Amino acid sequence: MILAILGRQPKIGLAELESLTSSATIKPIGDFAALVDGELDGQRLGGVTRLAAPLQELPTTDWHKLSRHILQLLPKIIADFPDGKIKLGLSVFGLNVGERQLFACGLDLKKACRSNGRSVRVVPNSTPELNSAQVIHNQLTTDLGFELLLIKNGGKTWLARTTWVQDIDAYAERDFGRPKRDAFVGMLPPKLAQTMLNLAGAQPGEVILDPFCGTGVVLQEAALLGCKTYGSDISEKMIEYSKENLAWLTENYSTQQPLLEVADATNHIWKTPIGRVVCETYLGQPLSGLPKPEKIREIAQNCDIIITKFLKNIYCQLQSGKRLCIAVPAWQKENSFYHLKLLDHLEDLGYNRVRFQYVSDADLIYYRKDQIVARQLLVITTK
Repeated sequence: MILAILGRQPKIGLAELESLTSSATIKPIGDFAALVDGELDGQRLGGVTRLAAPLQELPTTDWHKLSRHILQLLPKIIADFPDGKIKLGLSVFGLNVGERQLFACGLDLKKACRSNGRSVRVVPNSTPELNSAQVIHNQLTTDLGFELLLIKNGGKTWLARTTWVQDIDAYAERDFGRPKRDAFVGMLPPKLAQTMLNLAGAQPGEVILDPFCGTGVVLQEAALLGCKTYGSDISEKMIEYSKENLAWLTENYSTQQPLLEVADATNHIWKTPIGRVVCETYLGQPLSGLPKPEKIREIAQNCDIIITKFLKNIYCQLQSGKRLCIAVPAWQKENSFYHLKLLDHLEDLGYNRVRFQYVSDADLIYYRKDQIVARQLLVITTK
């Protein structure tokens, strides 16, 4: 069993895990994690920030009882560690625990280990959960590192040891290190592109088509997965940007070169075979502030027309049962979202939505609180 700590939007991470495995192998743990019966490749996961080895589940969420338990448990675990100074970190998810309590617990653990002949350095918490950079830079997943996770699961608490953490430096390099970026067309995070590929069920060796490829982020992540990549965009400038970015990727990561062409996704005929379709469609004009409702309706209507034409066009070029993951716009307003009308007519267009056991359609919206335009992830198959 592996325990996966889910990212900022845990429901999207759950859907990703279910797409890679199955609902039968997943058990959600509270609001922050999932137990997975099987193997997981952390490098492939966009919506999971840590993988951990489960230690035990305790029948309490009371911090005093938990801290007493781990005070007895930790010296036994580190007894078999190699010689050297141990680096220790504590992260809690969902428990009512403050940084001061964690600091005090860390000091107690340090004393307990010292009394057993082991020297320990405790990584200080500025929040209940250590961030990925702290885990990486303090080497908490090495032989002399130990990050203890405490995850609330109803009235119980899981204890686990981190074995892998998301490589934030690699994501930053693939995002900001590329030669070409363009804020006007939107900047799809590589982490989200990776998640979308997994939601589509992409496998190494398959042809991944992105009909709105922009600067090539989806193609980049697909190439790193070992897929064959095929991109098109209505903008010649974007195709040139994709060429430069993917040439940079090939030089730095030894990936295959993509097939790229200038094309209008509403009427283009793509070359076959097409394995999966993964893309961020037209999201409408960029917005610096919340527009009036009539302006949102105008923008949404334009997006509806373009994306509907695209879905009609590509449907005729795909075999039955082909899986797609496409990001379409949704506009955030007063803790709700304004959606495209085409979402109510997907079956009329020839598509079925993929249903997840633990995640609803409404959960698959990628956004930040300060953003107006969100990305609604449609995971669909052709009839």
